[in-house]
Amino acid sequence: MESQARTCLLSGGGGGGDPAPPGAITLEELERAGAAGGEEAEAPGAAGCPDSAYGSSLEDNGGGGGDEQEQERLLSYWQSVGRGHRVDVPRDMAEPIQQLTRNNHPQERESVPFVVIARKEQLGNLLYEKRHYEKAKWACVKVQEKQYEQSICLGFMKIMRYICQQNSSGLYLGMTVPIATIVRTSESTPGITRFVTVAYYLPSGLQEQPPAPNDPDVVIEEWPPTIIYARGFRGVTNETSIAREINLLAELLESPELCLQDTFIVAGYTNPAATNRQNEIWFLERP
Repeated sequence: MESQARTCLLSGGGGGGDPAPPGAITLEELERAGAAGGEEAEAPGAAGCPDSAYGSSLEDNGGGGGDEQEQERLLSYWQSVGRGHRVDVPRDMAEPIQQLTRNNHPQERESVPFVVIARKEQLGNLLYEKRHYEKAKWACVKVQEKQYEQSICLGFMKIMRYICQQNSSGLYLGMTVPIATIVRTSESTPGITRFVTVAYYLPSGLQEQPPAPNDPDVVIEEWPPTIIYARGFRGVTNETSIAREINLLAELLESPELCLQDTFIVAGYTNPAATNRQNEIWFLERP
C-alpha cells in the first residue's frame, strides 16, 4: 500500500474478550473515570448491533468543581491507573483530557467515508465486507512498547494532544471514528510485532489543509485509495485476540493472497470504557 506522502496503514480495536496481561494499561481503564455510558452508534457492517461510539464523556466523574479541580481529578485518575500498569501519564495530559471530556459528543463524531463493494454472509450473519476507501489524510504516531495495550495507550495520548489544541490552529479538531491501529507480523516472530501505528482520520473540513502537529512524533500522512476487507468482532484487543481475528478472516476470504500478508489494521469504533467494544480487523488488498 504505497502513497505519495509517507505511507501509513491504520489502527485501533479489540478482540474476543481476552483479559489484558498484568503490566499493560487498557484504554477502557483510562477512560472509565465517570464514563457516562449511554449513547449508541452502529458501527459499519455491524448488521444492527448498536454500541457506544468511541470515547465517551468523562464529565460525570467525581462531582463538580472549577476547571483546575476538574483537571486534577481527571489527571489523578489517569495517573493512578497508569502507575498500576507501568505507564506514565504526564501532567501535560491534564488539559487534553479535560478538553476531550468536554467536547467529545457522540453525535458529532465523523466517520471515515467508504463504499461497500460486496458483502459475504452465511445464514443471515455478516462474515465480512469488501469496501473502497478514498485517499485521505491521517495523523499517525508510531509506537513500540513491550505490549500492544501500552503502545496504543501511549500513541493515543499523543493523538489526544494533537486533537486538543496542540496544533498550528490552536483549535479542538473533533473526534472521528474509527481510531485505526496498524499491526504487523513477521516470519521471524510469532504473532504480531511490537511496532504499531496509531492513526486518527482528519475531519473532512481539515483534509485539504490539516493543522500541523506541535509534536514531531505526530506525522500527517496521505493514504491512497484502498480496497479493504473488514470483519467485525467485539471485546478488548491484545496480541492474542488480534492474531486470532487475523486467522479467522484469512480462512473466510476466497483469495487471501490478494491482500498484504504482513500488515493489518485494527479499527476501533466503540468507547474504550465499554465492556463490549465494537471493532473490526481490516485486510488491505494489494495495489
